[in-house]
Amino acid sequence: MVKTSLVGLIVFTTVGVLFMVQGQADSQEKKATQQTPPATAPAAQPVASQEKKGVIPHTPLLKTAVPDTKNQEVAVYHVEYAPGGINPRHYHPAAVTFHILEGTAVFQEEGKEPVRLHAGDSLLVPTGTIHWHWNPSSTDRLRFLEFIVAEKDKGRSIPKPLKE
Repeated sequence: MVKTSLVGLIVFTTVGVLFMVQGQADSQEKKATQQTPPATAPAAQPVASQEKKGVIPHTPLLKTAVPDTKNQEVAVYHVEYAPGGINPRHYHPAAVTFHILEGTAVFQEEGKEPVRLHAGDSLLVPTGTIHWHWNPSSTDRLRFLEFIVAEKDKGRSIPKPLKE
């Protein structure tokens, strides 16, 4: 019963947030169609940086306790990167699902080739996976949603710098 209600809560929350954000994206898309097409760089590894840059902070869209659990919460974040923005090597103590709303993102897990994602694409990053992601465009922003179900206040990223 707890699993069923947890899954229902996550599905309900996800659908609601997607509809809400899609409405914002649709109005912004109308403006964007009047602009020049985006310029994107290849999906190659960005310049080695261990500093987060170009990540525009937003308050969580949703952060609430998961019913019938001890100390679990679901959080949905709207994340925005300026052109060339990067979140360097890190991991999460919980699985994270990313859903791209606007722009192009490049995600790379340690030991794997980079993956290019476009608006409408989603990606699951398993618990503890060391990864990094960036906006390869030099002109367009990147917007995505980040869904996390974790122990209260424990789902956000933990830096994992390269050893010197």
